[in-house]
Formats: sequence, structure tokens, C-alpha cells
Amino acid sequence: MPVQEVMERVRETRNLGYPVYDADGHYYETHDTFRRHLPKKFHKDFQYVQVDGRTKLAINGYLSDYIPNPTFDVVAAPGTHELWFRGDNKEGKSLRELTGDVLRAQPEFSDAEARLKLLDEQKVQAQLVFPTLASVIEGHMGRNVELAAACVHSLNAWVADEWTFNYKDRLYPCAYISLADADLACDELDWALARGARLILIRPAPVPGRFGTRSPGSPQFDRFWAKVNEANIFVVLHVSDSGYEEIYRWWGNKATEALAFDRSDPLKACIDSQGRAIADMISALIAHGVMDRFPNIRWVSAENGSIWVPHLMHMLKRAYGQMPKSFARHPLDTFQECVYVAPYYEEDLNELKRHVPAERMLFGSDWPHPEGLKLPLDFLNEVKDFTLAEQEMFMSSNLKGLLEGKR
Repeated sequence: MPVQEVMERVRETRNLGYPVYDADGHYYETHDTFRRHLPKKFHKDFQYVQVDGRTKLAINGYLSDYIPNPTFDVVAAPGTHELWFRGDNKEGKSLRELTGDVLRAQPEFSDAEARLKLLDEQKVQAQLVFPTLASVIEGHMGRNVELAAACVHSLNAWVADEWTFNYKDRLYPCAYISLADADLACDELDWALARGARLILIRPAPVPGRFGTRSPGSPQFDRFWAKVNEANIFVVLHVSDSGYEEIYRWWGNKATEALAFDRSDPLKACIDSQGRAIADMISALIAHGVMDRFPNIRWVSAENGSIWVPHLMHMLKRAYGQMPKSFARHPLDTFQECVYVAPYYEEDLNELKRHVPAERMLFGSDWPHPEGLKLPLDFLNEVKDFTLAEQEMFMSSNLKGLLEGKR
């Protein structure tokens, strides 16, 4: 398999006249990301193993294929899958064919200082930074609450070691929080806040637990949300393995877990498991009162796209018409005040703006993932119909304000 050793670099020449704030960057985890700070009693439950000459993840006694190459020693280069996600794959190529030569892991993928130099080349001032492999934690650990909490903390401690939660006021890695145990979630939040976290990552899914799943709006989590509310940080609901691929499997697929890069069945392309998960998560936070009880929290939907938004607006409007006394106020007002949406570049952003004001839309490049943009500022092409003021809000001031604690 041919391997590209050095990433092609293109220096950005466009000058927008304002600092660009990117709401969706990623790092690729290293071999010790989850194990450096993981107590030894859990090492057998999260390990890299060799299977037929390939490295796989063994999690909680289960061999996972969620990510085909969990070491990230080689990856698809940034932006190589753009044609696929734009629905412009006229030659019908597979994702592997679109990938071309894989790319050797680059320093910019896991090193903060190298990433900062790249941002200078891309003319990006600041970036939120999310994990890539962390979806496996809650999605693959079932009711093993202690293991999930230990893996979450190990991840966060590695981030604090390697990136910090605020690197030179330009890189803002998230602190990942699992709500599976409310007390442990509060402890992890306190730990992250003490180290300067400006945002937390919550999986958009029902909260797992020892005795089944729960809504994040359950009163048992109010102490946690109260801490977030007081801290004046924001919550990112980033796409994850939310368990919704089970819906796809109901239709005859025999996979035993979500497979992040499986594109072999056109039915999977027709079932919006990502959109359902984030829409249900936001519905629960609104319908079960979290956004009203804790009005200082702002919520960001990242890498979930936005095609789910119009349908959710219809459902919230109808629910309020049916049960107005069950809501503290109209849920559409709550959504438009509290929720920010980072759409995909391949979507109709003019349509989105009919439902979400420009003041609540965020630019996210998804760099360095192959489904993202090779040149982050190319996203400007998707908002060419916005006014210049709206473009600046989208590309800059909305996220800048969130990081500064503005409401």
C-alpha cells in the first residue's frame, strides 16, 4: 500500500479581515492516550491487540472494528472524502478509492505546537479540538460505569499533559464528561475546570448506567448541570457512536457494532442516524427542562450536520401546541436562544438560516479528518449568500463570544 510520508501543505492567501474561529478540529489519539493514566486494574479492559497482523482495540472484553486502524499510524489525508460527502461521486468510487495513497501520521495530528503553526498557515486564529477515537468509550462499555469513568479521566489527563485545555489562547481541547455516574461526572467536571477547561464534550445519546439508560434531563443530573451553569462554559454535543446504528441493523445488517467507515450498503446512506441522535438529545434537554432550569448554559451541535433542524423545529412546535403547560416557554424560543449549530459544508446553509439565526451558526472544518475540508477557509464558498456581517458571525465572532463567556 503506497504511503504518503509528508502532508501536502497549501498556505492560505485569503485575508478575511477578522480572526477565524474553527468550532470543529480534531486530534488523532496516540497509543498511550487512554492508557497513560488508566489504573492498571483496567488495562485488560482497554488494550491494543494483534489480530492477523493488524492492530485492533479490545474493549471491555470485546474486539472492536469501530475504527479499522485505531493506531492512526496511517490515515486518509484531510479532505480526501469531500466528493463523497457532497454527493458528487459521479464515478461511484469507494471511500478507499477516493482516499488514494494513505498519509503517514503527521506532527500536526497530535502535537499542539505543530498544530498552531499549521493554523498560522491556514489563517485560523483559534480552534476547538476534539478526540477521534473517544466515541468507543461510552458506546462500547455498556453498564461498566467505573471503566468508562476511568477511560474518560485518562483521556482528559493525557489532554492536560499534551495540549492543556487552553493552549496559548488559540487551541481549546474539550474535556470529555460521561454522565453515566452523576457524582463521578461532577468530580471530573471540577477537575477539568480547575485546569482551565472552557468547554466540555457530552455524547449525544441516552445516558448509560448500571440499570439501563436515562435522559440527561433527569433531576439526578441537576447538580452537574448547575455546576456547568455557574462555570459559564459551554457544552458541545459532538457526533459520536450514540447507539443509533442499531436502527440500521434492524433492517437486516448483521454487524454487531457501529462501523465508522462502512459505506457498503446504500440503505445506510438513507438512514440519518446522526441527525436522529442529536435531535433526540436536544429534544430531551428542552422537553425535560434542562435548558430552562439552567439558562446560562449554551449548547453546540458539532459535526452532526443540520438537515435534522427543520424537522425538529416542526416537532417542537407541534409538541408545544399539544402540551403547552409542559414547557416553561415555547421550545422554539429556547432552541434559538440556547443552541448553536455547526453545519456540514455540503448542506444548504440558506435553508438552515430560515430556522437558526446567523448569530447561532458556527463554522467547523473537521480538520484533519478526510470528510472535512483540506483548506478550512473554503467553507466561505458555502455562505457566499450571507451578508458580510453574517459571514463574520459564522466564521468568527459567534465562537469567539462563546469562548469569552458571552451570552
